[in-house]
Amino acid sequence: MAEYRVNLDIYNGPLDLLLYLIRRDEVEINDIPIARITEQYVQFVEVIQQLDINLAAEFLVLAATLMEIKSAMLLPREEAVEGEEEITDPRLDLVRQLLEYKKFKDAAGELGEMSIEQSQRYPRSLVDLDRLREQEKQEQELDLEGIQIWDLFEAFRRLMEATLTGQKDHQVLQDDTPIDLYEADILDRAQHQQPLTFEQVFLGRSNKLEIVGLFLALLELIRMKLVRIEQERPFSAIYIIALTEEPAERAVARAVSQSISKLPGRVQKEKEAHATENIDEP
Repeated sequence: MAEYRVNLDIYNGPLDLLLYLIRRDEVEINDIPIARITEQYVQFVEVIQQLDINLAAEFLVLAATLMEIKSAMLLPREEAVEGEEEITDPRLDLVRQLLEYKKFKDAAGELGEMSIEQSQRYPRSLVDLDRLREQEKQEQELDLEGIQIWDLFEAFRRLMEATLTGQKDHQVLQDDTPIDLYEADILDRAQHQQPLTFEQVFLGRSNKLEIVGLFLALLELIRMKLVRIEQERPFSAIYIIALTEEPAERAVARAVSQSISKLPGRVQKEKEAHATENIDEP
C-alpha cells in the first residue's frame, strides 16, 4: 500500500474527538470523568497512529494533557487554608477550551442554517440554488448529531481488536496495493451488494495492512462523495451507500483526477503520475 495521509473535510482534530466522546457518554463538559474519557481517547489515538503517525502527533499532545490532568486528579486534595488562594480544579483549562470550541462549532452550524433560511426567503439564480441544495445535502450526510467520522474510527478500532487478537506484533507484512484499487473495490460492492455493512468490507481479511488500506479507502470515498454512511443508532450496524451508478473504476478515477486538479504544483504532478498508472482507458 502506497504512503497515504488521512485528509478529510469532516476531520476536525483533537478537541472534536474529545467533544465527541463527552457527547457519546452523555456527560457534562463541566464535570468530565477524566479517567474514563482519557482511556477512550487514548484508544482512538492508537488507531490514528496506525493510519498516520504524523497526524497522530497533534492528538498525542492532548493525550499528554489528559494524562497530566488524570494524575493531578489522583493526588490527595488539600483544603485551602483561610487567606490562601483556593485550589483550582485541574480540568478547568481544558473545560474552557472545550466550551470555546463548542461555542465556535455551534455558531458555525447556526450560520449555515441561517444561510439556507435566507436563501429560501429571497430569490436566487438557479446556479446559487443548486449550490445551496448540494451544500444542504452534504451537511445532512455529515450531521453531527448522526453518524460522524469518529463513529467509523470506533467501529474500526473494534474490528482491528477482534481481527488481529493473537497475531504476533513483529510479523513483517507488505501490501503494495494502491489506495484507489481498494476504493474501486468498495464502491463496486456498495453498488451491487445492497446493503453493504462496514464489517463486510473487511470480511476475510486478516492482513493488518490490507485492513488499514481498506479503511483509508473508505474514508477517501466519503470525502469524494462517492459513498455515504448510515447508522440507525450508536453501536448499531453501519451501512455504506453508493452515491453514483457510474462504473466504480471510472468513478474513482474521475474523482481522483478532480482532487488532483486542486493540489499545488509539485504534489499535483506526483499524484498525476501515480493516477495515470491506475486509470483504465474509457
